[in-house]
Amino acid sequence: MDIQRSAPVGRPRGFDTDEALENAMRVFWQNGYEGASLPDLTGAMGISRTSMYAAFGNKEELFRKALARYADGPASYGGEAVAEPTARRVATVFLHGAVRSSTLPGYPTGCLSLRASLIGDEDGRVIRDLLATWRDETSTLLSERFRRAVDEGDLPAETDPALLARYVMTIGNGVAVQAAGGAERSDLQLIVDAALQNWPPVLSRVREER
Repeated sequence: MDIQRSAPVGRPRGFDTDEALENAMRVFWQNGYEGASLPDLTGAMGISRTSMYAAFGNKEELFRKALARYADGPASYGGEAVAEPTARRVATVFLHGAVRSSTLPGYPTGCLSLRASLIGDEDGRVIRDLLATWRDETSTLLSERFRRAVDEGDLPAETDPALLARYVMTIGNGVAVQAAGGAERSDLQLIVDAALQNWPPVLSRVREER
């Protein structure tokens, strides 16, 4: 005898979790971690605090989910860049992505990671460490890609891949800071294009003679 499966028992959430997480990401992006209060978050998400805890966990867990959404969305240019065929294209896609992400219409300016890193008290150490790890992972991806470029002869043999990765990330971070301060996308584009005109920069770590 066939047994019909009954629908799951329980009240549906009644809100779009994807939309709610998107709005939470924007609040963290605008206000940083410490500056994003629970009323700010639940108000933007259109849900109660109880519903937020049930769907996303506490504030720290919500931030982790929002950061993952940011990494897969506005900040996805890092992963896209390292898939490019040449080191110059890697830097171009990364820096153009930093400009685009920092000046997206309808979104806060600057970088969510940098804004959320501005946490002063001891309670924010977990978030600072999380963001530092996230940025280090991006730097490592760039460094490994540039190392491959050196091995393939695409970059000069004396190039320090880790230093070059830090150079590219420093320009990208500078773009985000300038954008948060009100710089226009066109002006930021001129800056990164000027940096790319001198590619590859002469970046070899000077080692002490023994």
